[in-house]
Amino acid sequence: MRGSAHLAIGLITGVAVAGLVRGIPFSLPGIALAGFSALAPDLDHPESRLSQRLGFVHGYVRWAFGAAALGLAAYAYFMLRPGPDQRLSYVAALAFGLLGIGLQGGSARKLALLFTGLGTVLAGLYAQFLWLSLLGTFISLAPFTSHRTWTHTLWATAFWTYIGYLANQALGWHGVAYYAGAGYASHLLADSLTKSGVRWLMPLTDFSFKIPVLSTGTKTGNVLEAAICLGYGLLVLGLVIGRVGF
Repeated sequence: MRGSAHLAIGLITGVAVAGLVRGIPFSLPGIALAGFSALAPDLDHPESRLSQRLGFVHGYVRWAFGAAALGLAAYAYFMLRPGPDQRLSYVAALAFGLLGIGLQGGSARKLALLFTGLGTVLAGLYAQFLWLSLLGTFISLAPFTSHRTWTHTLWATAFWTYIGYLANQALGWHGVAYYAGAGYASHLLADSLTKSGVRWLMPLTDFSFKIPVLSTGTKTGNVLEAAICLGYGLLVLGLVIGRVGF
């Protein structure tokens, strides 16, 4: 499914959690968290909606390598005497420059996500928030996995829910695990409606669970995605209204 459909389904799932799960307060941030969580599995795809948003520094990655190359070259020229150390520094500067030139599109975005994730890990360590460091770990590693593999499993869903549980314990924000876990699971359920399906139990089995009713990226598939979102939204709205008793 497209990112927009996953986001819509995640937000609707957040409304379902807020309106139908007993003891969970209605929370706009919680609904937004469910929407964010519904996009998280596609961090394994460099062109996904969330990858593009979190990898906001990817346009500067190549410039960073270029600056490092110039800095090393300047250091070698002005600070080192001619000899092995200077030649080694020039080689390192050339390597950084070539890396900067070679980084294009997806590779630059992967590296940007790695930096974003590592920064989040460090922030979590500084603030002594384990959940924040685990979130950063997920952001760092996900872009380097193949699409619809490790992030699209039952284990990844449990890990993401556990991050929400730890955030709940640390921040006292009741319901985080529900919003996070349900939003994440909604992505896998939605992708199970595509022809490729989802390998929920990988690596225990490579069996792809699917009900192939739509093909992502086609006109028919786009219409079906919209219909699924609309139908799901109406269903949740009806259930919530029925429970509230309007």
